[in-house]
Amino acid sequence: MKLPNLPSNCVISARKMEFHSAQFPNSPQGPSKVCGDVFISKLLDRRWTLLKPDTMIHQIVVSGRQMQHEGKPPGNLWFSNNTSPSLGDSLMEKSNRQPSFYVVRDDLLHPLVNGNKARKLDGLFPLIEDHSVTDVVTCGGSQSAHTAAVAVSCAERGLRSHLLLRGEQPEIPTGYNLISSLYGNVIYVPRSLYAKREEMLLKYTDSVLGHSGSVAWPSDILEASLTSHLPGKPNFKHPDDHRCAENSKRVVIVNEGAGDAVGILGVIRLVQYMSQNHVLGKEQAFKIVVDAGTGTTAIGLGLGAICLGLPWEVCAVMLADNIDGYRKQEERLISEFQRCFAFPAVDQVLERANGRLVHWLERSCPRKFGNVLTGELKACQQIAQQTGILVDPIYTLAAWELATQLCQREAKGGAKVAMLHTGGTLGMFGLAQRYKSHFSTLKEDFVVQ
Repeated sequence: MKLPNLPSNCVISARKMEFHSAQFPNSPQGPSKVCGDVFISKLLDRRWTLLKPDTMIHQIVVSGRQMQHEGKPPGNLWFSNNTSPSLGDSLMEKSNRQPSFYVVRDDLLHPLVNGNKARKLDGLFPLIEDHSVTDVVTCGGSQSAHTAAVAVSCAERGLRSHLLLRGEQPEIPTGYNLISSLYGNVIYVPRSLYAKREEMLLKYTDSVLGHSGSVAWPSDILEASLTSHLPGKPNFKHPDDHRCAENSKRVVIVNEGAGDAVGILGVIRLVQYMSQNHVLGKEQAFKIVVDAGTGTTAIGLGLGAICLGLPWEVCAVMLADNIDGYRKQEERLISEFQRCFAFPAVDQVLERANGRLVHWLERSCPRKFGNVLTGELKACQQIAQQTGILVDPIYTLAAWELATQLCQREAKGGAKVAMLHTGGTLGMFGLAQRYKSHFSTLKEDFVVQ
């Protein structure tokens, strides 16, 4: 999946966010770590969509032995939800005799805007409100959770959303397609045109603007928010370079999956929350597991962890592209992040990481993207019945599978494992519509071996 390149016009003067390591010469933690904490505090000192970054965290205990069979449930494994109101040291010490992993329940953030979609929009909509945006244009697949999240978020604020969906209109709208249709203005785009995303987005935006108006990307309004604290007009770019009337439309184009530096902000905010002592803490080594569509969430997790100096490794299951594509996305987002938030100490840390923040992994049992197998649905059914957690057979099931394998591998005193639940469960309805024969097998009695 090729992603469009955003305009590289968000170069911020280093003096706007200048914190030098020399300010902390006597810190026992070292200048890089303290500067990283200061940088993150400054970075996150802004208005947010979510009132609090808090999320529930469940502990899943794994019993039995993993058996790998293509198209079958997870063998002799049994999952149990050992949930506690808070983590803290006491819970972290529990169940050491059995493999376990934690599930960050971001799927519970909002009935419709949840998971990593809520995190990637967390920093965007306050900027949109501050800059008097009237319309938002974005794109995604027919069952895109991202476009549905944008539509709902816009409607809650009295904004118009325009959602360019790839492919053909389904006979009956279900799942996220239905939500997008109810809350926003949906336009179906032939796949041949959708392949050129940036060109498609700009062309449609011109039709929204009409004879007058202004258009910006999230990086434009992020630049305006960082370079000026005075009330005034945002740094919108008019296609004809002439001044717009006060009542003109102001349109923001949001990239597919909110894959830009603004989308990363909310993910870094989540990392800061999880690093608190009463949650996951800063000292324990963790493997943070996430499923990857555009890869933005995984990269945001990696950036947050490295800036805060956390002993965390981000493990992302590649589901929509190959490793070369994800590495190019990683390089692009890191570059954009560094341009927007100039900070020497963080630059040095990123250089030491050699530009690699994420461990990109193939799915354990590779399947063709979008091909739902009966065994995957059975696995989702087993997890739901044993833990009360709903995962989908394409994205979050892949992360669950990896978390299960890693926690068994790390059971003898290794790193702990935490899976970020990225939501997306309404997509099950669209899958059921498309793959009726596979879903019909759920009528059968379910037996755990």
